[in-house]
Amino acid sequence: MKDATNTASGDLIDRLAEHKTLGSAPREELAWLAKHGSLRRLAAGEVLSHKGMQVEGLYVVLSGHVSLSADRGAGLQKMIEWRAGDVSGVLPYSRLVTPPGDAIAQEPTEILSLDREHIRALTHECFEITSILVRTMLDRARLFTSSELHNEKMISLGKLSAGLAHELNNPASAIERSASLLEDRLVDSEKATRALGAARLSDSQLAAVDAVLASCLAGQRQVGLSCLEQSDREEAIWNWLSAHKLDPANAAMLADTEVTFDALEQLAVVVSGPALDAVLRWAAANCAARRLAASIQGAAMRISGLVMAIKGFTNMDQVMVAEPVDLGPSLRNTLSVLQSRAREKSAEVSVELESGLPAVLGYAGELNQIWGNLIDNALDAVPVGGRVDVSASCEEQRVVVRIVDNGPGIPTQNLARVFDPFFTTKPLGQGTGLGLDIVRRLVRHNDGAIHVESKQGRTEFRVTLPIAKAGPEAMAEC
Repeated sequence: MKDATNTASGDLIDRLAEHKTLGSAPREELAWLAKHGSLRRLAAGEVLSHKGMQVEGLYVVLSGHVSLSADRGAGLQKMIEWRAGDVSGVLPYSRLVTPPGDAIAQEPTEILSLDREHIRALTHECFEITSILVRTMLDRARLFTSSELHNEKMISLGKLSAGLAHELNNPASAIERSASLLEDRLVDSEKATRALGAARLSDSQLAAVDAVLASCLAGQRQVGLSCLEQSDREEAIWNWLSAHKLDPANAAMLADTEVTFDALEQLAVVVSGPALDAVLRWAAANCAARRLAASIQGAAMRISGLVMAIKGFTNMDQVMVAEPVDLGPSLRNTLSVLQSRAREKSAEVSVELESGLPAVLGYAGELNQIWGNLIDNALDAVPVGGRVDVSASCEEQRVVVRIVDNGPGIPTQNLARVFDPFFTTKPLGQGTGLGLDIVRRLVRHNDGAIHVESKQGRTEFRVTLPIAKAGPEAMAEC
């Protein structure tokens, strides 16, 4: 709908005098605004300002409803809205150039638009209106910062939750599978134990039984057998059992143990016939049960380790105060919760800490969020089979953490903008452009600094933080 030119009529000034935000300004200032502005009417669905295009000016909403939505990585979400009595667009001393999304009228809307070229004159001619608009801008910035920090945390939490669900599912499935098999093996062991008791073995025969059991439990293989190797081992044991006129049904269970053919031959010298079958069934079932129990214990320890890493990563039991933070557990906990992301890319992630690295002074939860965002970004950047190197060292009385990836690098024209809000080079729907902006804010909140250097095949984010101690003692540590 075309703009409608409007003079400083009494009706428009009266409407401005009733405006919730600007109504307290002197009438002569409202008259100046009405004279230099233009009345604009928008139909429902009409765009007031477009994403990525320069905002034309200050917008005083007289009636109706306008909302701005942006893609935060999971589809369009409403970020802010304006109704009758609100102001939007370019405010005095604001750095706003382009909006992060389209501002669209949700119903028939009427606004007074003041072109960008008149904003400087507004600050000279209308002191009260300028003061009101500056306060509005500060309130909007505080609301926006708080909202975006919360939203980015929720997005990060969503990614983290998805990765952790995968990480926890593997050991949980292993426990379920092993527990099911363990029940079967215990049944086998009970039957074999009864058969073994009925065999009435001598002391020397029992000693041979103990020896073959020890052979079965000799330890885990350093390298697991391939399917073909396991099949060959099972066939070889089947042939041995058949050659000794024993039940070949025990071959599969024995093949899963560490039993050696030497141990089997020594056992066959002192035990034979049905008694030997009973011994082999008992040894195989007993060994399988113990290995399944060890597997369950290992999976449970993996889950326990993940829970501890999550607790350390989120610092759930700590208050938000600056305190000495040991970067070793901080970085390792972050890597633990991002392991699934690394496996998706078959990426190698290393961490190297300087010996005797002093603690830094900061907020533990925020530091973990910094490492999480930077390492997650690095994993996004690297190709399949790529590499991310994390290191920390003490330099000039401060601790420096470096996160380096071998991805394609950041183009020179984008390097100066990577920390700008809403700037992202990721495809639509895959990035909010807020992660690095929030990282920089968190680094500054921890009295640190962050820098980036990039070229083809190497990008380095460098975070510098204060050490926890001050004075000569700290000087000695670095």
